Amino acid sequence: KKKKYLCPPGFNHFYKNPPQMVKGEMQYLFDDQGVKYLDFFAGVSVMNCGHCNPEIISAAIKQMETLQHTSIIYLTQNMVDLAERLAEVLPGNLTRSFFCCTGSEANETALTMAKLYTGKDQFIALNSGLHGRTYQTMSATEIPMWRSDDFLMPNFHFALSCAYSAGTLDEAAERSLESIEKIIESVGSDSIAALIAEPIQGNGGIITPPKWYFKKLKSILEKHGVLLIIDEVQTGFARTGKMFAIENYDVVPDIMTIAKALGNGMPISAASTTDEIGMKFNRPSASTLGGNPVCSATAMAVLDYIKENKLCERSEELGKMLKDGLLEIQVNHPDKIGQVRGIGLMLGMELASEDGSPLPELVDQVLEFALENGVIIGKNGRDRNVLAFQPPLVISKEDVRLVLSTLKLFFETN
Repeated sequence: KKKKYLCPPGFNHFYKNPPQMVKGEMQYLFDDQGVKYLDFFAGVSVMNCGHCNPEIISAAIKQMETLQHTSIIYLTQNMVDLAERLAEVLPGNLTRSFFCCTGSEANETALTMAKLYTGKDQFIALNSGLHGRTYQTMSATEIPMWRSDDFLMPNFHFALSCAYSAGTLDEAAERSLESIEKIIESVGSDSIAALIAEPIQGNGGIITPPKWYFKKLKSILEKHGVLLIIDEVQTGFARTGKMFAIENYDVVPDIMTIAKALGNGMPISAASTTDEIGMKFNRPSASTLGGNPVCSATAMAVLDYIKENKLCERSEELGKMLKDGLLEIQVNHPDKIGQVRGIGLMLGMELASEDGSPLPELVDQVLEFALENGVIIGKNGRDRNVLAFQPPLVISKEDVRLVLSTLKLFFETN
């Protein structure tokens, strides 16, 4: 049926014989055969508060029983309350939000905001970045496998990211900033509206800049009158030990986008900005399902759950435990494991030979082995050679131990 009715018909899943998932329960998934799996990918950083979390589901159901949909063109209390709640947790002076449904739509909105505010139409994006699948956001995406349209916009200029194989992370970061300055010089600051970047590049392979990078980047952009858009679609809502990953870098962007974990499985996203920029986003614009009462109620329940259950602290503590364990495995298998990188519970283990050659086939073997042992791990990276650990933030220390013991067993026997 999948091959007959779905588009694209040849869409590939992670596994040779992918299990059909039928049930979720906090950090666990269950297939149609009743097999239980520890989910260590969270639907790509979506289910931060766990699958079918009863506290969040009850808020959605309660709202569904009274008002399900009106469209953003009507005023609802939930939409206004959520905007106020976000203003309380967003960094710095980001107090205005435009609600939509997906990360792609949020980034589309952010890019449009930047053009309206600056009157300029050129952008800088980073190599190994992914920002969506709409025309404009796919144009901002550099990873080849996610640029499925052959006729994309020419007004995006790609600079080096902080990815590195030779040298150090700091050297790679300096090269990135140098390439950004060269683009500004060649294109002209009077033409560039903004630079868009993920604080940690998820699909790029958990590429994690050094702590000083974004401060220096912001200084360069401000000097040239270029806005900074930070894409927190995959990194937001306690995943990195902070509510938002950019807070690890002590920088406030001009525009920030959020999605995925905000709804914990419900479709909601937003582009958030300052009063000054937000007031320029004043032309008629509406998202039919944006700010939906049910999604907004769910999002507020997510914010409550993160705070009440201290998920930022939990992510920091368990992320350190997981990273220490991954580094220990790396030391014992340098012929197969390259870098281990990331912050909190957004970690990546790069599988590469000692000469740096990527080992994507080995990643697939690890995923199959883990699945057979009841563990779901993700994969990403330009060469699909990075194991991705982005679990629900409700996992336990025992869950971390299970993942680490599964990986140790694999590398000891393969």
